[in-house]
Amino acid sequence: MPTASPAPVPGRRAGVLALWGGVAFSVAYTVLILLLGDRLAQVPHLPDAGASWYYWKLPEPTVWSRLSAWGLYGLHQLVLWGLIAHARRQVKTYTSGLHRVNVLALGANALFALLHLVQTHVWYDGLAQDVSIWSSFGSVAFLLIWVLLMENPRRGLFFGRPLPISREVIGFARRTHGYVFSWAIVYTFWYHPTEPSWGHLAGFFYTLLLMLQSSLFFTRIHTHRWWTFTLEALVLVHGTTVAFLTQPNDLWAMFAFGFGGIFILTQMHGLGLSRAARGSLLALYVAAAAVVYGRLGLGRLDELLRIPFIDYLGVLLLAGLMGAWLRVARRLRGTPSPQVEAP
Repeated sequence: MPTASPAPVPGRRAGVLALWGGVAFSVAYTVLILLLGDRLAQVPHLPDAGASWYYWKLPEPTVWSRLSAWGLYGLHQLVLWGLIAHARRQVKTYTSGLHRVNVLALGANALFALLHLVQTHVWYDGLAQDVSIWSSFGSVAFLLIWVLLMENPRRGLFFGRPLPISREVIGFARRTHGYVFSWAIVYTFWYHPTEPSWGHLAGFFYTLLLMLQSSLFFTRIHTHRWWTFTLEALVLVHGTTVAFLTQPNDLWAMFAFGFGGIFILTQMHGLGLSRAARGSLLALYVAAAAVVYGRLGLGRLDELLRIPFIDYLGVLLLAGLMGAWLRVARRLRGTPSPQVEAP
């Protein structure tokens, strides 16, 4: 006999209240990092050794600095994966309010966020001590590429036109995205100590918003087009701001116009904007790029294409890998290929 789905938390506006409550928590947590930042001023660091070097880690890690970071990260990850698996088995339906499992996920993320703050001030190190800085950047980039693939049928990839990616691949991406996104977010969150630099503050605020989104599965707010677009667009703000504050040679322009290009090519076509509005945004993008690169030099125009090229190539590679995996799985199970392949 099938098990009944847990009753949602009463209140049609519970999802909206949870969203704004989560945003308020993210702001308060970021401010708390800033207020407590002076306590970390005496932590020793090795000299900066270049782009592949992560500065904010102990020169001599201890057993407890490693155990606290990896242990709490692992526990955080397993708890969220367990809640996602439970929701996929028992909930399955969307609600305007909250399911009880959403309340548990919100509470778990808030608890582990506070534990990370305490862990930094007691043992300091994050996962950065043992893994490359590129793994942190890569996990978030992988999440954003996955979103582009998953949203291909709804908004297309180039000016509203979808690529001919099979429904089977899109369905697989949607069924598994919760586990993958949870990993990318939680891994990035525990990679960094809760330092008060502007880059860390912006990064933690953005990661907490993604964590909030990952807690709202099977709610209407989880799929609200303007909320999900905001989460995608914030990478433009975050990447541009951090590059402006920390990187030489006006590297901020590559992030601004790279992620801005993805907005023009893809993201704005899922917002229901009029043709005139989309045309105006395209004209504004072209005009801004002409002004900025007229100053920086036309020899740097390739920066406009770097991030979009990586992301769109990533979509094709990811779709190809998923398709290959699904074909292998079908052969192992002895099931026939689906009849309809195009979305």
